[in-house]
Amino acid sequence: MRVDIWSDVRCPFCYIGKRKFERALAEFVHKDAVEIEWHSFELDPNAETLPDQSAEVYLAEKFGRSREWAAEMQQQVTDTAAEVGLRFDLSRSVVANSFDAHRLIQLAKSKGLDNEIEEALFEAHFSNGINIADHDALQAVGVAVGLNVVEIADVLSGDAFTDEVRADEHAAQTIGIRGVPFFVIDQKLAVSGAQPPETFLGALNKAWDGKTAV
Repeated sequence: MRVDIWSDVRCPFCYIGKRKFERALAEFVHKDAVEIEWHSFELDPNAETLPDQSAEVYLAEKFGRSREWAAEMQQQVTDTAAEVGLRFDLSRSVVANSFDAHRLIQLAKSKGLDNEIEEALFEAHFSNGINIADHDALQAVGVAVGLNVVEIADVLSGDAFTDEVRADEHAAQTIGIRGVPFFVIDQKLAVSGAQPPETFLGALNKAWDGKTAV
């Protein structure tokens, strides 16, 4: 049974949703029969990379609100992440375009390492303050999960895997996905957002029951 997940590594709720889904999967009786496939989705394809601007200032300016409001929003997200065991340090997160990170994910996906690279990029961005648009940083993350350094450099220096990213985004548009995370279970059931683990578990069980019904 396949689970397709559309996600953006600059989206905190995608990381939170990943962890909630993993908690559900750990309780799913047939977890060994589940195959997970990650798909690219850019929440803001035109986002600039602004390494010298804090995420707090960026949020305040983007939504026309105060820095106090932005700080409160960041704290709420940090608290939500902590509930599922994630340590966010949003004061260090770098405002970055995620397109090249998605191309790296597609390279990893071609090697069967998409889940590993997703986790590593999420942690780099939300916990370690790493610029996920920086090619040296992406190379380090890729090597850490087992990708070849030369292959990574070749991908990042050109336009490789652009078509794969665009294909994922086109598929999302066709399905009607407007936000992430978005989970499609066995091509039948959809779960939108970072839902509670019990919601994911219920969907997994329902999809499995439908799959095995005579």
